[in-house]
Amino acid sequence: MPEGHTIHRAARDHLRDLGGQRVVVTSPQGRFDADVLVDASGRAHLQHVEAYGKHLFYVFESERIVHVHLGLFGKFYRRRSPASPPRSSTRMRLEGEAMTIDLVGPTACDVVTPEQMQAITARLGPDPLRADAKPRRFYAYVARSKTPIGAILMDQSRICGVGNVYRAEVLHLLGIHPDLPGSSTPPATVRAMWRLIVGLLRRGVEEKRIVTTRGLVLAKPRERVPRSDSTHVYRRRTCRTCQGVVLTYILRARAVHYCSTCQPLGAPSEDADSAAALGP
Repeated sequence: MPEGHTIHRAARDHLRDLGGQRVVVTSPQGRFDADVLVDASGRAHLQHVEAYGKHLFYVFESERIVHVHLGLFGKFYRRRSPASPPRSSTRMRLEGEAMTIDLVGPTACDVVTPEQMQAITARLGPDPLRADAKPRRFYAYVARSKTPIGAILMDQSRICGVGNVYRAEVLHLLGIHPDLPGSSTPPATVRAMWRLIVGLLRRGVEEKRIVTTRGLVLAKPRERVPRSDSTHVYRRRTCRTCQGVVLTYILRARAVHYCSTCQPLGAPSEDADSAAALGP
């Protein structure tokens, strides 16, 4: 499933490509009610595109909003206009003056009201990539929770936008075992964790992929750079830091990867500021 950096990058790119235009909105698949957005010409004025965690919101005129959640299989295809005919599985096509965006396979693609949008974002935790994020909500929950920190980071109601790759890499960089209870995590470490997540997600937006290792310069096309070159423990057999064995187990129905040498089970040091500097 795409993590938060992918969604924020999509919001930025789509706003640049289509923002302020009267775009043609269609649903070749027929499972999205594009008619409620458009006028007689089949167009609607796209005013803004906003990301919140793993959710995207396209704000059209008259407070009509399209909510998109890619889920496991959703994907965007970006083409120059006029684009070739869409595939039959395209849920939504947004066709602008110079660019066309096709959405295929999302978990959600629906027209919502501002109140419904607010209800969706209200059930989410703070998004580290948003300027209006309130990390104190995250700090407070971690401080009182007995839930393993590895599970908290995947709980979108506590902190949103973090997925399995960032979870594994952040915990490794901070030397934290995934099973450490939230309340056993020193407050300084939790603050360092937030700062590290912010930095890594921002790097992900710019690089268009997850990179947690320092000093890695990505060649183009970026897709050819192996995942193992850009992470420390995620889906690796050996730890990039100490060359120890990377272990994998199931935590709350999701596989978690960690190094038993770098991430012993036990509370880390109170002085975590230097650990945050291990990020980008």
